[in-house]
Amino acid sequence: MPKKLRSIPVNHFGGEYHPGISIERISLKDFPGFEGEEQSERHDRHSFHLLEEGAITIEIDFQKYEIQSPSIIYMHPNQVHRIITFENVEVSTWAINNVDINPEYLRLLEDITPTKPLSLNKETYSIISEAVSLCLKFSKRTSDKLYHSLLKDSCNALVALVVSLYLEQSTPIEKFPRFELVTKAFREALEHNFTTDKRPAAYAQKLNISTPYLNECVKNTTGHSVSHHIQQRVILEAKRLLYHSGKSVKEIATALGYDDYPYFSRLFTKITGITPLAFRNKNLG
Repeated sequence: MPKKLRSIPVNHFGGEYHPGISIERISLKDFPGFEGEEQSERHDRHSFHLLEEGAITIEIDFQKYEIQSPSIIYMHPNQVHRIITFENVEVSTWAINNVDINPEYLRLLEDITPTKPLSLNKETYSIISEAVSLCLKFSKRTSDKLYHSLLKDSCNALVALVVSLYLEQSTPIEKFPRFELVTKAFREALEHNFTTDKRPAAYAQKLNISTPYLNECVKNTTGHSVSHHIQQRVILEAKRLLYHSGKSVKEIATALGYDDYPYFSRLFTKITGITPLAFRNKNLG
């Protein structure tokens, strides 16, 4: 296994034609025997991968996926992943940052994160593949007066196609419209504040609602309490850092907002059933 780095690497995309937007088609057919010692990483923007040929095994936040073509893979910038194996792969990849992505699509992507890879039927694959080919042609028209707009709009059209696929898989929000809205707002606040705010009351205050009502909304929508979600988000980040970085357990505890290292260690052990050091050693083995 590669030497652990002090922090999780961030991949800055190639195939870039304008800051914040990239698109490329890659063939990996010349490397049929690859076995995954690839370094884990995050992406620096929202990334979308159309697996056109071949098969790939990828681990995303400790969940392993064995993916056959044709499939679509979306990864949020926060998600840590690594390629384990691939065979005869041809993949088209496009990536776009928060500034250039359509705000409505960004909101929807945040709602459906984390996501799982999706298999595509023949018709859907054909539409997305044709759209990618057209976008690749646009990306080369660098002398056009409205080049950036053309590239931005075409990439956003690709994002819209993918978002639509994920929305088809999701549960309609009409069931608990108010509860869903509150839960969404809580999740957004949690993502930005989990290292500093560990109490449900802090999130209720941010959302200008009572703590019991916040718990009611989140519990009805997800089946779990606010405290559960806070702890799970902290533990996920702890696992990421234990597995993918070379920071000590004490440094990780501090980074996650725990000055009391023994308390953090007890919390991790209680939730996962294994101590932080044992988790690290187990996954290094």
